[in-house]
Amino acid sequence: MGSDTKDRILETSGELFRRQGYIGTGVKQIVEEAGAPFGSLYHFFPGGKEELGAETIRRSGALYGLLFVKFVGADVDLLTGVRDFFAGAAHTLRETDYADACPIATVALEVSSTNEELRQACADVFGAWIEGGTERFVAAGIPRKRARELVIQMLAGLEGAFVLSRALRSTEPVEAAGEAAIAMIRAAR
Repeated sequence: MGSDTKDRILETSGELFRRQGYIGTGVKQIVEEAGAPFGSLYHFFPGGKEELGAETIRRSGALYGLLFVKFVGADVDLLTGVRDFFAGAAHTLRETDYADACPIATVALEVSSTNEELRQACADVFGAWIEGGTERFVAAGIPRKRARELVIQMLAGLEGAFVLSRALRSTEPVEAAGEAAIAMIRAAR
């Protein structure tokens, strides 16, 4: 029972949290879908589901942060990268029948008022995304204060658009949020 099992548990948790939320996902379902012995969850996460949830949030957040860098890296035109980032989000929603959106937002909406450990994990991820995005926007010539505001507005627009898109079964909200982000960035340059 090594890190391969732990990785499978974390990957499965991330997928399930993204699709079903934290509250809608049980530990039995996680270990079954991960192909892991039940006791392994508590071996790797002695704090149980809450500890697993916090680590899953941080891990998923880091992976999604890398996805942003892939689209909006230093070697890519900022406006093109942001446009492609939002287009990729819309594509993923369509391809997954609107099941896959942001796992961090899904969990944050559920538990931020009731679970401090998970709220803090979500806050840490969102904070890292804001800082990373701010640095990228500053590198593109946008003043730091305005860059941070733009990144927060962009993330707020994307996360809200995910909620609307899932409910409406339409990528129109993600597409509109992407165009709004591009317009704001263009105006700031």
